[in-house]
Amino acid sequence: MAGKADSIKLFSFQGAPMRAFHLTWVAFFICFFAWFACAPLMPVIKGEFGLSVEQIANINIAAVAITIFVRLLVGPLCDRYGPRKTYTGLLLIGAIPVLGVAMAQSYETFLLARLGIGAVGASFVITQYHTSVMFGPKVVGTANAAAAGWGNAGGGAAQAIMPLLLTAVVMLGVSQAMSWRVALVVPGVMMIVMAFFYWRYTQDCPAGNYDELRKTGQMPEGGSKGGWASFVEGCRNHRAWLLFVTYGACFGIEIFIHNIAAVYYVEHFDLTLAQAGMAAGSFGLLALFARALGGWLSDHAAANGDLNRRVTVLFVLMLGEGLGLLWFAQADAVMFAVVAMLVFGLFTHMACGATYALVPFVAPKALGGVAGIVGAGGNVGAVAAGFLMKGTGDIKQTLTILGGLVLVASLCAVAARFGRVADGAPAVAAA
Repeated sequence: MAGKADSIKLFSFQGAPMRAFHLTWVAFFICFFAWFACAPLMPVIKGEFGLSVEQIANINIAAVAITIFVRLLVGPLCDRYGPRKTYTGLLLIGAIPVLGVAMAQSYETFLLARLGIGAVGASFVITQYHTSVMFGPKVVGTANAAAAGWGNAGGGAAQAIMPLLLTAVVMLGVSQAMSWRVALVVPGVMMIVMAFFYWRYTQDCPAGNYDELRKTGQMPEGGSKGGWASFVEGCRNHRAWLLFVTYGACFGIEIFIHNIAAVYYVEHFDLTLAQAGMAAGSFGLLALFARALGGWLSDHAAANGDLNRRVTVLFVLMLGEGLGLLWFAQADAVMFAVVAMLVFGLFTHMACGATYALVPFVAPKALGGVAGIVGAGGNVGAVAAGFLMKGTGDIKQTLTILGGLVLVASLCAVAARFGRVADGAPAVAAA
């Protein structure tokens, strides 16, 4: 579509593509911060509510379960109403359970609020959609991965910052039982403020907003199929489902690590809450560059237009992730555990970036549907990992099994190869 940016000017806010790029990753950062703000505080919350291992597993599952359905929904909504309206609505509605979790008085009410917070994880799909319609095929993989990676870093920032924020509140004279509640109000307020900026300073695509374009008889390519039609077409494409699996094996693992890392370091290596938060936060902060690196590698490998080189990059990164996860599971000393986590985390984030570098080429006229399906796969993977941990009752054993499953899932990347003419050429042309 005319007007798509062919380059990324990181220090520029001029033009619709770069404004969307910066505002969408900031919005995603805030959403991810809010989504995982509870995780590093779980040792404190566990003590207050007297939570069992099974109840913590239920909370972790709830945190990602509803995101599956919301991600499937928001992709087609972007096609129908545009990413600007969809993101603004998600930020405002998502702020309600984020603020509500601070008022939980029991395990049941906390679980319900945590379930609602999971909806903000769908922000990822809108972020990927918005950058996909703003940037051309030469840089779309890098744009998608960079925006997603910087936004994903919100999860790592939450791991590191929330324990410090809790400590600061306690130092002001607030009791620890109340301090975690005060700390959790912060991300909810941030979401409301961000909703205003997103509505005020972005537009749906380089040509304008979808509702205005429809009135004049124009329609951007990514929005040519609205709502249900976009979802149906995405469902009919086998590559969407193969990437659904690969994303479950990389982003699903990422979410799982975010939810259990702090508890794992506290219980297995006797770290303090602040130390565990810093260790767990380092995993999430890899997203600041690792996702972008995965997207850049994909773009660079496919510079000649061969989409199958993108597939090969994804396959290799997933192999590295699986082997690194097995190493992390077997690490017995905290130093080796942190190093192993950083190694497999690097491959995990890069694999996430490489997956969404492929998404714009799967079915360009049903971008929202495909983006939603693949994005939902990440949360399906996280939910499956949560149930696996609930079944084994042991984090270390769960990590070992997950490492093997990632290696198996890497075969789906190979199966997603494009045909030389029938599939590959039109996909490149349509993008």
